[in-house]
Amino acid sequence: MSETTGASYAAAGVDIEAGDRAVELMKEWVKKTQRPEVLGGLGGFAGLFDASALKRFERPLLASATDGVGTKVDIARRLGVYDTIGHDLVAMVMDDIVVCGAEPLFMTDYICVGKVHAERVAAIVKGIAEGCVLAGCALVGGETAEHPGLLGPDDFDVAGAGTGVVEADRLLGADRIRKGDAVIAMAASGLHSNGYSLVRHVLLNQAGLALDARIDELGRTLGEELLEPTKIYSLDCLALIRTAQVHAFSHVTGGGLAANLARVIPDGLHAVVDRTTWTPGPVFDLVGKTGQVERLELEKTLNMGVGMIAIVPEESADVALATLADRGVESWVAGEITDRGDHTTGAELVGDYA
Repeated sequence: MSETTGASYAAAGVDIEAGDRAVELMKEWVKKTQRPEVLGGLGGFAGLFDASALKRFERPLLASATDGVGTKVDIARRLGVYDTIGHDLVAMVMDDIVVCGAEPLFMTDYICVGKVHAERVAAIVKGIAEGCVLAGCALVGGETAEHPGLLGPDDFDVAGAGTGVVEADRLLGADRIRKGDAVIAMAASGLHSNGYSLVRHVLLNQAGLALDARIDELGRTLGEELLEPTKIYSLDCLALIRTAQVHAFSHVTGGGLAANLARVIPDGLHAVVDRTTWTPGPVFDLVGKTGQVERLELEKTLNMGVGMIAIVPEESADVALATLADRGVESWVAGEITDRGDHTTGAELVGDYA
């Protein structure tokens, strides 16, 4: 009677040993994110965070968010650069959380791959861990899933979820905003992690530009520009709360500046943002001119050089700008809060870019 070899997980394309090796490689990076409230380490079924730390709050409100980085992962895959995409993931999650005034506490990630390459997965987690340090939160756990047959061997995607906390009476938002408030813009580091379906379509598919091509107006290669990590504003926003009176924040992500700003403007009021107060970076002009994309289409898809907005009383604007300057964040007064009048939306951009 001859022996036959049956089916196996490995034969189906799942490499458990590679997954275990990836965990070992990422441990040193995860350790760098630890806060004193974190219990245990990697390897458990759940990350543990000591909630007794919240006793210092009178009425703690937990804030949570989840997100990914969209099709920017395709740029990382094509370039074979995996240790920056994690910064984008942390920014997308934790900068949403800080908008309500919450302090980021901890985060978990989910990495889905066609085939586990241990070093590649570890590089992705390294970027996430570095981003968590910049946001002041702990990376308490995550999951790496191998999906052979569904994803190609080099394909991957990342997502994450985070939790923060804010004192109830310090919750920021629309109810605090008043007529006459100043709209302060914080400069973006580039495209951030939104609109890459349009960017890839215009620059790579239509124009056929190579990622390793040096673009004079960018001062570097196209790939370097497109992979520039998203600016993480969490600690800058928390510093602003400590030094100035802040009424609201708006994280400029998918939908563009006006649409995201409108989300925090109360009924009856209107945010007017003056385009003449800044010049968008050259990458926005490159996408617009190369694809003959109309300005309004660009503005509802890309951040146009503004990654975060703070709304503060007019008398607090100078202090806010000084605080951000001390932290190395380029910022400026970009507009003001007015009566809604006949406007049907809560925010608009006026004028022409400088």
